[in-house]
Amino acid sequence: MSQQIVIVNTGCANISSVKFAIERLGVNVAVSDDLKTIQCADKIFLPGVGSANAAMASIEKKQLTACIQSLSQPVLGICLGMQLMVESSEESLTGKTQCLGLIPGTVNRMQTGELRLPHMGWNTVKPIGDAPLFKGLDDNSYFYFVHSFAVAVSEYTMASCEYALPFSAALHKDNFFGVQFHPERSSDAGAQLLKNFIQL
Repeated sequence: MSQQIVIVNTGCANISSVKFAIERLGVNVAVSDDLKTIQCADKIFLPGVGSANAAMASIEKKQLTACIQSLSQPVLGICLGMQLMVESSEESLTGKTQCLGLIPGTVNRMQTGELRLPHMGWNTVKPIGDAPLFKGLDDNSYFYFVHSFAVAVSEYTMASCEYALPFSAALHKDNFFGVQFHPERSSDAGAQLLKNFIQL
């Protein structure tokens, strides 16, 4: 039986590249900001690029906040989409942005010392424990990153990565999953991760 896969149209994401990556797996996917369509989906993707305050403003304007917070099916946040899943982000000139509060944690500017920001390019990701999204992947598989803000490692970290300091490459709490990297740009490893999520 085919699943209903929906990418939430947050109004602030490079949705087409995520959509193409899912379609390459032979899976049909819809892009929608309609509450009913999102609520009826079997699996949901929450992508995002840009800043947390702009993304949250767009989500609130589309009246999607309560809808996303009430979802009980698997949801995967990608890049900024993952950052929106935690409680707050300091990625704003005007102070903290309240995020969706689905996973405990805050988004902070990365402390990279001599290394340049943004953290951009390929880096190894280390799954922690039994991480269902990383099934069938090597312990230090490479994924593609572009970000200057990150979530610290915590009990909700499903995989970690290091760039000057360790940070959460993936988060998980209940039905909410998030990845800081771009699986849609991460070649075979990214395709496997997307497949693992769709097969949950």
